[in-house]
Amino acid sequence: MADDRVVQELRDFVEEREWGQFHSPENLAKSISIEAAELLECFQWQAGAPTERVVEELADVLTYCLLLADNLGVDADQIVLDKLQQTRAKYPVDRSRGRSAKYDQL
Repeated sequence: MADDRVVQELRDFVEEREWGQFHSPENLAKSISIEAAELLECFQWQAGAPTERVVEELADVLTYCLLLADNLGVDADQIVLDKLQQTRAKYPVDRSRGRSAKYDQL
């Protein structure tokens, strides 16, 4: 599972503030999208964004992703590994190495 310490810290943070009432899967998914847009905004007008700002926005995205996974009762690490296995099958090394084409165009 994602570092249990991190997930527990997030749980404690939310519980101390009584924010769990606002953390429906729908609201957490919205928050992921909003924070991802803020991450993208770092690169809006320049290719190289300040690393510190990118890291802060990335932390926000990851925080909401971990909260959503915890809310759904799924193991964040395992769902990433499962998806990676599916993606490996779609993008065999011999056909996809060095190419950005979608799997159905390989």
